[in-house]
Amino acid sequence: MGLFNKIKGEFIDIIEWLDPTNDTIIHRFERYNNEIKYGAKLTVRESQNAVFINEGEVADVFKPGMYSLETQNVPILSTLKGWKYGFNSPFKAEVYFINTKNFTDKKWGTKNPIMMRDAEFGMVRIRAFGNYTFKVKDPVKFIKEIAGTDGTFTTDEIEGQIRDIIGTEFADYVAEQKIPVLDLAANYKELSKGINEFLNKEIEEYGIEVNKFLVENISLPPEVEEMMDKRTSMGVVGDLNKFTQFQTANAIEDAANNPSGDAGAGLGMGMGFAMANQMGGSMMGNNQQQQQQNTPPPPPVLQYFVAVNGQQQGPYDMATLTNMVQQGSLTKETLVWKNGMANWTPAGQVQELTSVFPVAPPPMPPTPPTE
Repeated sequence: MGLFNKIKGEFIDIIEWLDPTNDTIIHRFERYNNEIKYGAKLTVRESQNAVFINEGEVADVFKPGMYSLETQNVPILSTLKGWKYGFNSPFKAEVYFINTKNFTDKKWGTKNPIMMRDAEFGMVRIRAFGNYTFKVKDPVKFIKEIAGTDGTFTTDEIEGQIRDIIGTEFADYVAEQKIPVLDLAANYKELSKGINEFLNKEIEEYGIEVNKFLVENISLPPEVEEMMDKRTSMGVVGDLNKFTQFQTANAIEDAANNPSGDAGAGLGMGMGFAMANQMGGSMMGNNQQQQQQNTPPPPPVLQYFVAVNGQQQGPYDMATLTNMVQQGSLTKETLVWKNGMANWTPAGQVQELTSVFPVAPPPMPPTPPTE
């Protein structure tokens, strides 16, 4: 009786796995060379699959549920072992539990900046990061392609490979979309969905799938972002001259309110005078410019052509015409013309030229009679 109980105890009759971790993908059910009892109970919980491997080949895959390991429940293994006729005996097989739940909050990021061509900025470098969620979709394919005979396979062993594939697919997809750099932030949702589809086409051969992929941030090099900030600031400032005056006034006030000893006071005073001169010069220049803008233009110069001996001469200004009158070469009968007049007209009949001809004094009053 004691020998029978000893032999019975070496046979495994309950097979199950409770996952105490958050990162184990595959757990091999260890038997320490004990055989599995024919008719043993197998419990596969939700988010698990159990894979039986016999002599290096995948025999049977069990979905969530409770099973009695008999001929009808292990058809492939029964065929391999020759149990078609109900041969009731213990058997040896490797049992792998596959965790099919979602492994969440996995981080990804570009190892190096990605070069891309932008219509506005030309060649630029971008970095990106985010998170993703993945799970085992095909347990048999995952064991064959990735895990092999690893008895305890964790997420750390596959995350590096997934991140490398993400980096490649991200660069390829963003380049194909040709989205301007300034519009990338407005397209995170579309980028995440498109890259997720691209990514699953690449990793389906490993038996896994990424069912949630998120782009959290896409950034430019710090020096480029700094220049963009300056460009934005210039647009916000508006009138640069007025902004300079405002900044100068603030600097003068700060220098006056924060002296640092005599030397600091002298330095602050010197800076204040320099800034004041600069501001004063700027204001003076603006005032001069404003005065120039407000000064009326000079009156037009009156110029006439003169007919001398049947020939046109001139044009002459008023001062020259006055000298000609004094010299006798211009009289009231001399024909003159200027722009705007219909015909040549005697100078004495032109109202504007009356000032160039001397006015005769009135007659002298009569002399009173002497007594």
